[in-house]
Amino acid sequence: MGNYQKIESAVIHGGIYGDKTTGAVNVPIYQTSTYEQSGLGQNTGWEYSRTGNPTRAALEALIAELEGGTAGFAFGSGMAAITAVLQLFQSGDRVVISSNVYGGTYRVLDKVFQRFGLSYTIADTTDLDAFEKALTPDVKAVLVESPANPLLTVTDLAAVAERAKRRGALTIVDNTFMTPYLQRPLTLGADIVVHSATKYLGGHSDVVAGLAVVNDAALAEKLAFLQNATGGVLGPFDSFLLLRGIKTLAVRMDRHVQNAEQAAAWLKQNPSVSKVYYPGLPCAQGYEINRKQAKNGGAMISFELHEDCDIRKFFASLRLVALAESLGGVESLVCHPASMTHASIPYEVRQKVGITDGLIRLSVGIENWSDLRDDLAQAIKLSKEN
Repeated sequence: MGNYQKIESAVIHGGIYGDKTTGAVNVPIYQTSTYEQSGLGQNTGWEYSRTGNPTRAALEALIAELEGGTAGFAFGSGMAAITAVLQLFQSGDRVVISSNVYGGTYRVLDKVFQRFGLSYTIADTTDLDAFEKALTPDVKAVLVESPANPLLTVTDLAAVAERAKRRGALTIVDNTFMTPYLQRPLTLGADIVVHSATKYLGGHSDVVAGLAVVNDAALAEKLAFLQNATGGVLGPFDSFLLLRGIKTLAVRMDRHVQNAEQAAAWLKQNPSVSKVYYPGLPCAQGYEINRKQAKNGGAMISFELHEDCDIRKFFASLRLVALAESLGGVESLVCHPASMTHASIPYEVRQKVGITDGLIRLSVGIENWSDLRDDLAQAIKLSKEN
């Protein structure tokens, strides 16, 4: 920890700050695959960039500090990070996942890991009694998102972690939506935190990356081995882009949330909107729990239009907000979870958990709120025209 106490300073000065060789305030891009050694068994601490790279190491040290963990690990994508974490388990083990999680998380468990004997159970982690019933003896981990993607349901992370720990299971939290600026799951009892750093941490829709942070040395050793052995590491240039993006995380998130709170309130009052999902609204599921464990409701909103609206016309009519996969960039993005981010989840499962064909997910950017409001308003109006 440097000469600061607050996370607004840590995002700028945390981890490995600057370059001692030149005095550069930014960690250089060490664009190299290997490192010259002075003799057999003699090196500077660096041997091969799959195993370790100074630019990546600076990023890994930074995310570990921001999340309050023991060690951080950078991967080529969020799914690469989740895949490496799931490789901590073995055939015969079972993972409990939240009833609405990112479609890619479901897909890798259902289509890849299940083939190797790692099973999963879908549970409503917002219902602690139902969650506890899912903790069968073979459960070795719980993987949750809070707020969850795409219905923004809130799970009591401390309560889930405590119950999992009693059963000898690890708690893994995907903290992509909130970032360590708004929520720190390790301080609530989680064992591992993962991020699609492509989203808010990068913040500019120009890098694909994943991060993982663990809370103890034993897990760190295991995950370091897997990262090196399987090789899905983040390259030095992308590591640099993430370091640069994280420096503005605090100011970006403040603006994201300011806009999202206004957007959620506006959508809630709009007569053409039938449902709004946003944990920052006092009427939202888990509002009090989210207030307890997070700084605010974040900047993701999902909503449904009334039946007299044509969502295809709504998407086609947007002029400022882009229809696109992903989230967390400075620009506002909208998507249709049922056919985009969660299309890999079977229809019947989507219907059961509430991911309807009318659901719209909005990643609120940092544009001027009145411009965003006007674009949403005109698109909703046009969606009602015959």
